[in-house]
Amino acid sequence: MKSGSNKNTLLSLFTGAGGFDLGLEAAGFEPVLCVEIDSESRETLRLNRPHWHLSSPGDIHKLQPSELLNQSGLRPGELTLLAGGPPCQPFSKSMYWSTGDSPRLRDPRANTLQAYLDVADATLPQVLLLENVKGLAFDGKDEGLRLLKRGLRKINKKHATSYVPQLIELNTADYGVPQLRERVFIIASIDGHQIAVPRQTHGTGLNRVPHLTAWDAIGDLDTDSWPEDLNATGRWAELLPSIPEGYNYQWHTPRNAENGGEPLFGWRTRFWSFLLKLAKAQPSWTIQAMPGPATGPFHWKSRLLSIEEMCRLQTFPREYAIAGSQRSARRQVGNAVPSAIGELLGLELRRQIFGDHVRRNLRMIPEHRPNCPSPEVVADVPHEYLKLRAKHCEHPGPGLGPSARLRKKVANQKTRS
Repeated sequence: MKSGSNKNTLLSLFTGAGGFDLGLEAAGFEPVLCVEIDSESRETLRLNRPHWHLSSPGDIHKLQPSELLNQSGLRPGELTLLAGGPPCQPFSKSMYWSTGDSPRLRDPRANTLQAYLDVADATLPQVLLLENVKGLAFDGKDEGLRLLKRGLRKINKKHATSYVPQLIELNTADYGVPQLRERVFIIASIDGHQIAVPRQTHGTGLNRVPHLTAWDAIGDLDTDSWPEDLNATGRWAELLPSIPEGYNYQWHTPRNAENGGEPLFGWRTRFWSFLLKLAKAQPSWTIQAMPGPATGPFHWKSRLLSIEEMCRLQTFPREYAIAGSQRSARRQVGNAVPSAIGELLGLELRRQIFGDHVRRNLRMIPEHRPNCPSPEVVADVPHEYLKLRAKHCEHPGPGLGPSARLRKKVANQKTRS
């Protein structure tokens, strides 16, 4: 299947800081329009890619399909690729773990799935590409995926197309991204063509090279001094040095008491990212979009990651700059799809669907850095935290913790009243 023009056109929805689209651009796709509502993300795009056309307005819910086509300069059927990652919070697994459920389609942000379908109906792209968290199709709670399937069936009936959604789960570290990040990608082509899942290139197994690590990505930035605004703050800042590289608060639970940890917390009673630290010799943990004072991943030297380091771990181009405040920049980078995954999928779509002869190597992943130093020395637990020693109970399981029980109690009281 070939598109109707000589160039591979890309319409980007929920563009954010542009991580996904930078990779697709590197794979040979040309963004003709980017739809993004956040003002600081739009400034990031203007700063780095002034030739990318931003929609006006940026709110996808205020753009009529006809106006979107007009701004892109395309007619129905001329678009090569429609790509985007609607906000993932409604389908977050972390919310399910803490409360026993998540708003999912009840969350207003889930309306972006229908907006994506409306754009697909108007543009009839050769290929659809949608990114989201695994919770979009999470163990029987796959309302989002079912909404997409219903929407595509309606489009097929209306336009005699053959979009059949294909669900692909990837861990980005298995393809050379120096970060453990699990995501799902939904691909559908106008003629029903499906692709083979890209072959894993990194990790353990035949014909694979070792995972790239945090040291590979940011080791050249490692120093013993840093700006003051990268110092950890808050109640738990002084506890960070007592946690080894690659661990989180669970180091200080009864299960690790024999290994050197202190019984300060209950097992799995906090979010995974609580006091989470990078290890030099391992891929980074998933970069977070909304970090709090105790939310990692933190640098192995018990400080915050810089924006430059976060961008490296997300495989943004070296020269890329993020506009806005520190908080906004962290949100923009944390929400992004690693650019190298956009490059991977873009090349695979060109090769498998459009029949183009393209390279297989990714240019956006870092090179291996030799001579990785030993782990940082673990400090003693400061005296102020030792008062937390106790026989802490473990978390009872998804939706069974204190906050979930309290919500259920309040809901039952409202029902009875």
